[in-house]
This record gives sequence, structure tokens and C-alpha cells, in this order.
Amino acid sequence: MIVLGLTGSIGMGKSTTARMFAEAGVPVHDSDETVHRLYAGKAAPLVEAAFPGTMVHGGVDRAKLGARVLGDAAALKKLEAIIHPLVRADADAFLARHRAAGESIVVLDIPLLFETGGRGRVDKVVVVTAPAEVQRQRVLARPGMSEEKLASILARQVPDAEKRRLADFVIDTGEGLDAARAAVASIIAEIKG
Repeated sequence: MIVLGLTGSIGMGKSTTARMFAEAGVPVHDSDETVHRLYAGKAAPLVEAAFPGTMVHGGVDRAKLGARVLGDAAALKKLEAIIHPLVRADADAFLARHRAAGESIVVLDIPLLFETGGRGRVDKVVVVTAPAEVQRQRVLARPGMSEEKLASILARQVPDAEKRRLADFVIDTGEGLDAARAAVASIIAEIKG
């Protein structure tokens, strides 16, 4: 089974690209979705213990948590020490299920693949990219986003040019959905050979 690591900086179209892989029949493990699920369940009491007052109605209030960790490297490191092992265990279970089912290719959608040392967990890396101005417009259109938040997020991410340099495959979503879909199909065809 070939494990593709799908990554890309904020606003590059990674989630849309992950959906394209799924629509093409490739199982996708979504790290962001896993974090949301963990914040509503298993991780909530652990996060509350580390960051009192961030749990509301049995789940983590992402806005409250974000206010506590944004711009605080030590707090972010503390949060990551709780969340990353749980996400990794979930991904490992996903891989085991699909390996047992005989899948030939799966995708691990990992936004911080390079930042968290995840390169060794995958066989090939697909980087989703777009021109910087397209990225900026997409991100600033999100609710609650600001130039300051975007700058803080980008400061913690490996630069796009470096990600592209390290990639086995690059998908440029700035060229439109049809081009991205064609790139996904081409990658699948190449891997399945």
C-alpha cells in the first residue's frame, strides 16, 4: 500500500484536493477532522486540564483555546504534545484498517507534515500550492481571520517554496478545479502504474 502525504500551507486548497482524492475512490485520513473529533471527545478533558476554561458543553471551545495558544510558543507546544500523539494513533488505526482491506493507495491529509516530522510516515508527498495573492485572498475571506493571524500562522509553517522543493508531486490549485482534479487523477494513475 502506498501512503501519500497530502500537505500545503493555509489557504492553498488542500481540503478541496483531499476531497478530490476521496471522490476518486482513495481513502483519506483528515488530520484536521480528527482534531475536531478529538476536541469533542477524548482530548477535551486533557485540553481542559492543561488549559482550564477552554472546555464548554463537554468539548473544547476552539476560539477560547486559540486565544490561549496563538502567539504563545510554549502554550502551542503544550497543546501539540497532547493532540499530535492522539492524531497519530488515529491515523495509524486508519492505515491498519486499509492495509488489511487491501487498498493500494491511501492519503494522509496532514497540514503540518513537514513541521511535525511526518515525512517518514509516508511514501510520497503531495504539496498543494497556489500563488501567494490567491492564498492571501482565500485566507482573509475566512470568518475571524486577520492579517495578524495569517502572519502568525505562516510564521509557524515551512515556506511554500520549501514544501514544493521537498514534494514528490505538486498540485497548483491557482489553475482552477479542473486542473487540480486532472493532477489528482494523474498522480493516482502514476502510482497505480
